[in-house]
Amino acid sequence: MGLIKAAVGAAGGVMADQWKEFFYCESMPKEVLVTKGVKRTSGRSSNTRGSDNIITSGSGIAVPDGQCMMIVEQGRVVELCAEPGEFTYGGDTGKDQRVYYFNTKELIDNKFGTPNPIPFRVVDNKIGLDVDVSVRCSGVYSYRIADPLLFYTNVCGNVEQEYTRDELDSQLKHEFISALQPAFGKLSD
Repeated sequence: MGLIKAAVGAAGGVMADQWKEFFYCESMPKEVLVTKGVKRTSGRSSNTRGSDNIITSGSGIAVPDGQCMMIVEQGRVVELCAEPGEFTYGGDTGKDQRVYYFNTKELIDNKFGTPNPIPFRVVDNKIGLDVDVSVRCSGVYSYRIADPLLFYTNVCGNVEQEYTRDELDSQLKHEFISALQPAFGKLSD
């Protein structure tokens, strides 16, 4: 009886291993910069009750156009793929592993403006001009994540679900506005 049970268990395990996990990322809205990959399993998968942070050896990972996929193991980046298509991973199942997707498309229509006028002095000794003026600025800019590894390391790190633009946009706008004052100073020289 034990021999039959072992044979059935082995055959079931071999068959179940034919349907490994599959990690994917739905289309990311423009507000999302980074999101954690979603593990899809079926009733036939060998890891239906496993942890979401374990990638079974041979699992498939889809990488859509305009995205970059990164695998982080024990807090260290071990794989990076920016080529669209399916990626097969041969990971070590005894370690915490996460799949992250990065939005690498250009993020457009980011508005900025100065909350208060910026004082600016115009001096032209040739014509005897010395005037203080106040300048207000507003406009639109775009950006994209050019180096997902650098972005992961220095900005977002391990995110629970998503890292959105609103977490970054205020910092970008603040740095831009802060750089205007010295730029105007150089212009007046």
